[in-house]
Parts: sequence; structure tokens; C-alpha cells
Amino acid sequence: MEGNTRAENIISVRGLRTQFGSHVVHDHLDLDVHRGEVIGIVGGSGTGKSVLLKAITGLLTPTAGHIEVFGTDLTSLPDDERRAQERRWGVLFQDGALFSSLTVAQNIQVPQREHLKLPQALMDELAAIKIRMVGLPAEAGAKFPSELSGGMRKRSGLARALSLDPEIVFLDEPTAGLDPIGAAAFDQLIKKLQQTLGLTVFMVTHDLDSLYAICDRIAVLAEKRVIVVGTMDDMMAHDHPWIREYFHGPRSRAAQHALGKD
Repeated sequence: MEGNTRAENIISVRGLRTQFGSHVVHDHLDLDVHRGEVIGIVGGSGTGKSVLLKAITGLLTPTAGHIEVFGTDLTSLPDDERRAQERRWGVLFQDGALFSSLTVAQNIQVPQREHLKLPQALMDELAAIKIRMVGLPAEAGAKFPSELSGGMRKRSGLARALSLDPEIVFLDEPTAGLDPIGAAAFDQLIKKLQQTLGLTVFMVTHDLDSLYAICDRIAVLAEKRVIVVGTMDDMMAHDHPWIREYFHGPRSRAAQHALGKD
């Protein structure tokens, strides 16, 4: 994918600056995301991985810079046009962010109610399809988040992210809090859905197993910007101190061994 042209970029970030008061999180950050890839966003604590996701999805307003998604500069769009663009992506937050007072099926229907005008029977049918799509049993639709395991809540949140058949899925630490078996199963679910549906996946993660298993490219945040983007081989060959420590440490060797890549 490294040979892709700008026309094949589904997301382009240029000169991004984000800050909270006097604290600058990103400055002159550039990033391209290619259509159809799984890109992993990594970096040390406080480097603004989730902040970058929120800036791209419009959940916070950057101080400066431009963000293009689907070739359109989102920072200059009127609200109605931006809402139309937002229908083309889905977001899975780290904690699932499910509404505790709604069932799984009702949670999945929230984006449909916000963006579409569909009869209830059709929304019920669509919710059932999404539930099956993420590997949940049919009866999960009638359950409340408090009745679910951590893994089931993650899958329910993913089903809601897929509610409007998006082209891009944003995942914020999707395997956080899962045991190794559950995390591996979730990785494979993401990869299967990406391949089956032709999704572009933007994944904030610290999980080395996920990076090895499903990411086409990795973007490293440090020094308030993206310092390198490339394949796992590129990461392994890079001489930046944080990258070397992260990708050559004992946890990295364990991940390589688990996946038979050592």
C-alpha cells in the first residue's frame, strides 16, 4: 500500500495542532490513511492517540490544521453536510460506551434513529444482523450491558459501530481489558470484518499482538506528531529510541513468538 497516491487516501491530516489550554498535544501532525487498510496508532502515554481519533471524528475541534475524510475538508463543512459524512464511519470507544439503560439491540439502533427514518421492524431486523455479524448469540440483543461480559460488551459496541454500514471504523483500544484469548478472538473478528466488508480500520492500540496480527501499517506518535508510518518490518528497523524500546522489548518478543514470527 505504500505506493498509493493521494487519491487513494481515505483520510489525510495536515498540520494538525490540538491543545487544551496551554498544553499542546499535537503540533504540525501529518498522517495519511489508505483506503482498505488496517492502520495501528501507537505511542507512549500522553502522546494523544485517542485525541487524534477524536479530532478526526469531530469529537473535538483542533486549534489548527486540516482534516480530509473521503476527500472533503471536514473542518470547513456546514453541520448538515458534516452529519452526512459522519454516517460513513463508525466508532468503538475503549469502554464500549454503551447506554446502560438500553438493550444491546436498542444501542445498535441509536445511530439508525439519529440518521435514518426506518420502521421499527426493519431496525429490529438490522440489529439482529449486526449482532450475528460480530459473533454474538441472538439472545444478546435483549440483554442490557450490565448483563454482558467484557468481551460481549466490546462486540456489542462494535455492532453499534457497524450499524450504518460504514466505510471506516475507528477503534479506541479495542482489546483493552480482555484476556489474551478474548483479545486474539477480537483481533480476528476485526480482520474478518475488514476483509469481508472492505472496511478501512483506524485502530488506536497498545496491544503488540494486535499490531503483529492484523495491522497493515503502523503510525507512531511522539514529539507531538507522527514520527514514522510503515510496516512492522519498518518499525523493527527504525532507530528512534522509543520505537526500539517498544518493538524490541520482551513483550514484543513474546508477541512475535506467539504468532510464530520470531
